[in-house]
This record gives sequence, structure tokens and C-alpha cells, in this order.
Amino acid sequence: MGPSRSLWRHRDFRLLWGGQAVSRLGSQVSILAIPLVAIQLLHASTFEVGLLSTFETLPFLLVGLPAGAWVDRMARRPVLIGADVGRALLLATVPVGRETGVLGMGQLYAVALSTGVLTVFFDVAYQSYLPALVERDELVDGNAKLAATDSGAQVVGPGIGGALIAAVGAANAVVADAGSFVVSCLSLAFIRAREERHPRTTSAQPRTTLRTEIAEGLRFVLREPRIRSVAGATGTANLFSSMLFAVLLVFAVRQLGLGPGRLGLVFALGNVGALIGALTGGRIARRVGVGPTILWSMVLCGAGNLAFPLATPGTATLLLVVGTAVTAGGSVVYNISQVSMRQALCPLHLQGRMNASVRCLIWGTMPIGAFLGGVFGTWLGLRTTLWIAAGGGLGAFLWILPSPVPGIRDMPEPTGEPGGEVEPPPLLTGEPAPGEHVEAPTP
Repeated sequence: MGPSRSLWRHRDFRLLWGGQAVSRLGSQVSILAIPLVAIQLLHASTFEVGLLSTFETLPFLLVGLPAGAWVDRMARRPVLIGADVGRALLLATVPVGRETGVLGMGQLYAVALSTGVLTVFFDVAYQSYLPALVERDELVDGNAKLAATDSGAQVVGPGIGGALIAAVGAANAVVADAGSFVVSCLSLAFIRAREERHPRTTSAQPRTTLRTEIAEGLRFVLREPRIRSVAGATGTANLFSSMLFAVLLVFAVRQLGLGPGRLGLVFALGNVGALIGALTGGRIARRVGVGPTILWSMVLCGAGNLAFPLATPGTATLLLVVGTAVTAGGSVVYNISQVSMRQALCPLHLQGRMNASVRCLIWGTMPIGAFLGGVFGTWLGLRTTLWIAAGGGLGAFLWILPSPVPGIRDMPEPTGEPGGEVEPPPLLTGEPAPGEHVEAPTP
């Protein structure tokens, strides 16, 4: 496939893209619905809601590293399909539990933890699948298109989710997310391109241990200063944004008096910032450079979080919309550039372990942040916790400032392991094909 080929005419990329569009839309419903099941239906405490967020993200800390090694040992598409099927079945148990009268916090914790494990495998395989489907110089375009779809879902999804929750209840609304995973699974099943197995995984090569493969991925990440600095910044941002999000819905419902419909509207309007970021992120990176884009978009993310603790019942709508818009827009621009930079720097055979290592470092801080949010929210109060989270996240850019990242103008060439060779571009059988997502979560 030549570099001039448009991804709009790329059949397999369109399938991947379309399936993820539906999946991301469905997930926006659950982002509101599952916490509201706990807050409104089960009358959970602030600590219990924080613990729910902890269980959702704990798998990135527990299985993130081995997931990367496992994903690098197998074809990525079956992993993606299996994760979609599993998440659909698990989410379907929430409305079933509600109808049978057995739904409780224990079940929500179990669903959150189990779907989190599957999400770890899906996300690691997904980011590792993209470089096998598009050319290296198409990564920014592919990530920008996927981010635009994600951002569009963030704009439309909360409004639909809020209305759906108001109409059928939070537990029953989770069905929409379960159905979206089924659509994603079907779209992946129709992709024609097949991944070529790396020689390391064939019987002709000696098998290495899981620990050796995990160490290889971690070593690559920690020795590559551009990836290392971005991982530190994103991990810090995720620590404090998870702390913030763990208490934000409790704060909005119980202190600001917002119901599901208004919450959905607030986040829908705020997430217009994410859509703008997705539509302009690639253009900004080309104009000002990849590195400066990464640095200043992280600064923007931190500044946006300051709006949340300032909100009062009278100013809630305005400040929550502004805070969401700024943090969502900044995080999307940030992720388009930093994910593309990571993918471009990493040899193909290390993609899974590189993504898993980075995600373990940056998502592994999220259960810690969510747990601290629940603890601080209970002991210090919700607004104080929001101030701590906003202040901490504001300093995340300090990881990037002294690193080589701000000096990067164009997408860098792949780098090899010390003493090793750079992996050549992948070869596919069948039609050549397509291309995280974003790490810094926004409420």
C-alpha cells in the first residue's frame, strides 16, 4: 500500500473504525450508568463509589505487563474478538441482576474487575494491531480518525445515555453497551487482512520465558527517553484525574443537585472539546511539531481540571462544561501525538509489550488514584479532594519539559533495542489494512 492511499478507501480500516465507533458510543452510556446504579439504586457511599472505580482500572496494574507478552505471542484480532464477546456477556448480567433482585455492590465490583481484565487485553492488542494495518506515515491519520470517532461518541453518548437512564433506569441502560460490543465483534470478524506471525513466535525459534519477554518490553520503554517521559507525564495525569473522577459524579449528584439528564447534557456539551481536539490534533502536530504539541496539550489538560472544584449549584453547568471541554480537548490532542510517536518509535515485534508496559505504568496509577479519591472524599470532603486532584494533575507536564520530546518536529524513525536491528514494516496477506486511544481520561 502506497503512502498516498486514503484510509477512507481502506476497507479493513473502515470496519475497524466503524466497529469502534459503535463500541465507544455504547461505553459512554456505561460511564454514566454503572456509577449511577451504585449512587442512586444501591445508595453507595463515597468510598464504595471510589472502590468501584478502583476495580475498573485495577487490572491494568495486575495483568498489564503479562498481557503485552501474551498478545505478542498470538494474532491480535482473535484477542480483540474474544474481549468484545466477554465484555458483552458480563455487562448483560447487570440488568439481569436488577430484574431478579440480586444486584448488589459485590456484583458491580466483580463485573468492573472482569471487564477491566478483558479491556486490558483488548486495548493492548488494539494499539498493537493498528501498526500492522497501516503504514508508519499513516499512523497519525489513523489515530486521528479513531480519536475523532471516540470524541464524537463522547459528544453524542452522554446525552443519549442520560436520556436512556432517565427512561429505563441505569441498570437497564447498560444493555446498550453490551450490544455495542457485539457490533464491534462482528466488524472485526469481517476484516480480511491477516497478520504475519513474527519469526520469534514460530517453532523454528527458541521459546523465551514470559518474564524475559516482559522484561524486554519494560527495558525498551525505560531506556527510550521520549517514551519514558511521556509515560511519566501520562501516569501522573491519570493518577490525579482518576482521583477526581472517583468523586466527581458523587459531588455532582449529591452537592450540585444534577440528575441523569442534566449530567448527560453537561458532559455531551463539554465533550465537544474532544471532538474539536480530534479534528485539529493532526493539523496542530504538523504545524507546530509533534513534541511541542505533546507538551502544551498536557498543560491544557491540567488547567482544565481547575474548573471542577470551583463549581457551585448555581455555576455547575457552566463550569463542568468548560472543565470537561478543556481537559477533553487537550487530552485528545495529546494522545494523537504521543500514541503515534510511541508506535513510530517501537519495532513491530515489541509493539504489544511496549504498549502493555506503557499502559501498566500509566494506567496502573489509576486504581491508586481512584482509591485515594474515595478515601480523601470520605475523610476530607468532596470539594477538597477535587482541589487536590486538580492541583496534582497540573504538574504532570514537568516530566516532559526537560526531556527530548519538546524538540521533536516530525514523526521519528523506529528505534531498535541496543545492539539490535530496526524491525522492517509488516507484511500482510490479503488486503493491506488499518490502524488509543488516549490515555489521559477525562470525566
